Amino acid sequence: MKRIALFLGLAALGFGQVELSTDPSLHVLPVQGNIYMLVGAGGNIAMSVGNDGILLVDSGKAEMADRVLKVSLDLATRVVGTPMPNSCLGLRCPAAPYGWSSPSLNARISSPARPKPIRYIINTSIDADHAGGNARLAELPKDSKILGVTFPPVGVAPSANVISHENVLNRMSANKPGSKDQTMVDSSQWPTDTFHVAKYKLSEFFNGEGVQIMYQPDAHTDGDSMVYFRYSDVIVAGDILNPTSYPVIDLEKGGSYQGILAGLNAILDLSIAEFRSQGGTMIIPGHGRLMDSGDVANYRNMVQIIGDRVQDLLSKGRTLAQIKAAKPTLDYDGIYGSPDAFIEAIVKSFQKK
Repeated sequence: MKRIALFLGLAALGFGQVELSTDPSLHVLPVQGNIYMLVGAGGNIAMSVGNDGILLVDSGKAEMADRVLKVSLDLATRVVGTPMPNSCLGLRCPAAPYGWSSPSLNARISSPARPKPIRYIINTSIDADHAGGNARLAELPKDSKILGVTFPPVGVAPSANVISHENVLNRMSANKPGSKDQTMVDSSQWPTDTFHVAKYKLSEFFNGEGVQIMYQPDAHTDGDSMVYFRYSDVIVAGDILNPTSYPVIDLEKGGSYQGILAGLNAILDLSIAEFRSQGGTMIIPGHGRLMDSGDVANYRNMVQIIGDRVQDLLSKGRTLAQIKAAKPTLDYDGIYGSPDAFIEAIVKSFQKK
């Protein structure tokens, strides 16, 4: 009922058919509070939109950055809202002792609000579908005609802060194999601010709420972070949570089965259901649909069950080929697809430990 009420409210504000995106290839879903979920640019992008500007969690693919920028600024212009004209005239207006009105003043007051800039981008991992748009989305747009908006507001810094765990920067800035001067990722894409502790938070409220970034070691990679919007009660999980497939564990970049499982449990520890595991804290995964704690619990249970089965087979001396032949994922394959890479990652994670 709350989601329906929100949709009706947005329609009443002039959002038409509740399609908040101005780009047919991108879709925007209002989650709750200040948070919106943008789908179609690679990995899911979370957007905090309000009077302080825009904060993005992840930036999508590089080739989608211009579209993401336009949709983000257009959404911010509409969400921040336009003041209603003053219909009062004369000294008896209740708003002020000198209340007055005129067509020219009302035209100025009711004109579209200037779009707020993108002030922060938080990367949940190094992956190109999550961090590929960093450079474009962090820079100051130069052509307002292309964007269809007036930008920027006076006194705003010309670029966004790009934040990630330090392992993301370390891997981006490492030299390519066989090269002494060419880095893995161009420097324009690198984070501008990094952290190395387990939990990091913005030093100020943003759009009226605290924003906390939590490092989850050795999960999808060794640089994964989750972002928690404390007032809106939304967790952005990145590729620690991907309900479109079995967990993707990048062993070459420091990922592990144990880290993925710990990350899913961390989401459940932080989230609170509204009623019987439904509603309450909403979770935006790296890919796929919006979820609540009940959905995450089902996914976590699958990961735990399969891990236990594989561990049991390993304890009996089974090889990787024999474990695959035993089909420990059979009852889930119809939902999550091919399990081969996941089984291999579990086996190697246990063997490494």
